[in-house]
Formats: sequence, C-alpha cells, structure tokens
Amino acid sequence: MDAVTLSPKFQVVIPGRVREALDWRPGDKLQALIVGEALQFIPVRQMRAMRGFARGIDTSVGRDEDDRV
Repeated sequence: MDAVTLSPKFQVVIPGRVREALDWRPGDKLQALIVGEALQFIPVRQMRAMRGFARGIDTSVGRDEDDRV
C-alpha cells in the first residue's frame, strides 16, 4: 500500500505505481467523492469515450404484477 502526505497547500502526489495501474495521465479530470471517512477519485470520461461501454448488457427487466397495465 502506498501512503501519501498532505502538503501545506492541501495537495497530494498520486504514487506512480497507482497512476500506471489506473492509466491516469496529466490533465485527466477526476471526480472527488467522500464515502464515509474515505476519499475516492473517479475518472471523468467524455461522452464520446462512453460509447458502447454497456454493449452486451442484459436489458430484460422483470416487472411486478401490479406494474402491468
């Protein structure tokens, strides 16, 4: 596990091993989320890059009897 230090300007350096594993590059946008007492970074992808990401997903949805009209 890699540890980072919070600088006086509240900055951290993401360790090279982590950046390489996640294929993060300078200039990538990351969404910061607070989950309990943890911080998660989620890459922000352009819609163009999202094309086809759900290909092959099962779209059948079961319905309750009372939902049928």
